[in-house]
Amino acid sequence: MPTGSDFATHLRRAAAVFVVASNCSQLPPASAVAIPPVPPGEARIWIYRNDTPQDSQERPYLRLNGQVAGIAEPDGAFYRDLPPGHYRVSVDSYGAPYANQFAEIDLATAGETAFVEVSSMQEKVGGPVASRTFFFTRSVPADAARAAIARSPFYGGR
Repeated sequence: MPTGSDFATHLRRAAAVFVVASNCSQLPPASAVAIPPVPPGEARIWIYRNDTPQDSQERPYLRLNGQVAGIAEPDGAFYRDLPPGHYRVSVDSYGAPYANQFAEIDLATAGETAFVEVSSMQEKVGGPVASRTFFFTRSVPADAARAAIARSPFYGGR
């Protein structure tokens, strides 16, 4: 009969296998997912991040008017449906914000859609390897954003 310690070891191994297996599964690109229309009375903000190999692989919180709305996944896309209004789209980032570091979006009417890209910049500090990451958000024209989102793994919407 296994001891409590043996069982705990077995459980940790099983959990590790599950984590590895789940991380290996690829999310479908947004172009392969049936995206519902914007609900009546709401507007939509799409957020995406098309990183290059040099960009940070950090996963900062994305905030709408200071409230966590999701995680800015490397090379990922998601959307949020919300009431029309003014939204500051920020990402948790190192240090004090720069001027114009984060997008300000006005969704004036229901059914309107805005697109925001998250990007990052590495800044060296101290030694040759040490760096910190600054994140930025910016409003992007619909045509350019749709093309980028279409090929991005889709992390859902609500």
